[in-house]
Amino acid sequence: MSTLVTKTLPTPALVDTFRALEELGSHPLECPVRDVLDRVGDKWSSLLVAALAGGPRRFSALHRAIPDISKRMLTHTLRMLERDGLIEREVFPTKPPSVEYRLAPLGQSMLNPLGVLILWADLHHGQIHEARQRYDATAALDDVGHDAPVVDLPEL
Repeated sequence: MSTLVTKTLPTPALVDTFRALEELGSHPLECPVRDVLDRVGDKWSSLLVAALAGGPRRFSALHRAIPDISKRMLTHTLRMLERDGLIEREVFPTKPPSVEYRLAPLGQSMLNPLGVLILWADLHHGQIHEARQRYDATAALDDVGHDAPVVDLPEL
């Protein structure tokens, strides 16, 4: 994929918003960004929201869409997304009962911002990977000799 260099400066309104959030940062329970990002920023929630973007799916279909999530973690994450109002769960009266998950209106409202983040991640993943390699190489050089035991010398 081609590399797109984006240079976006925050608008004054965004800067004001960031400053207001910094002030709330000292009060974590009052910070709406931290509260929401705790859910949507975890390892699985955004992937599940994206998997439901095309329409309702059953548990097994979601597990096939994200095969590296355990069934236990899938169940937990679906419950948390339902608790937050991002998805809806419908149980059908079959034997055995079948369950279908779909995005709630609140979850649907998350698709555009999530899509922008996914696009950004796709465009910049190579740069991030290269930066990690540079950092790790530099950190490895900086750590040479730091594993030696520290000996306290008596004062003279």
